[in-house]
Amino acid sequence: MPKVTFKSPLAEVAVDVPPGTTLLDAAEKGEAQVGHSCGGVCGCSTCHVWVRKGLDSLSEQRDDEMDRLDMGFDVRPYSRLSCQTEVGAEDVTVEITEESLVAFMDENPAIRRQLESEGRWPLKK
Repeated sequence: MPKVTFKSPLAEVAVDVPPGTTLLDAAEKGEAQVGHSCGGVCGCSTCHVWVRKGLDSLSEQRDDEMDRLDMGFDVRPYSRLSCQTEVGAEDVTVEITEESLVAFMDENPAIRRQLESEGRWPLKK
């Protein structure tokens, strides 16, 4: 089974998932902090991630994903929407974008408040 590693300034999480699992489902399984305001239906760009390793093994990007990525912040050649991207047979390393972290914190105020009380949120620039 391929391993998906999620990296952010707050944590690093690794999870084994079967091929065909979306990056968003892998994030939820591993409790990685990937936002998804639309519920994972390609209706926004808040699950935007940067694929640092294993990009070629992921599912092919479709037109609707490319259209939504145009709405994203700091889109790069290795950007993907985690709700639309399926894991292949290889290990993958993903960096959670600031856009996605902010969306996650907006969706999870209890976690945000806890991190604020620890001085870990908002991120220091």
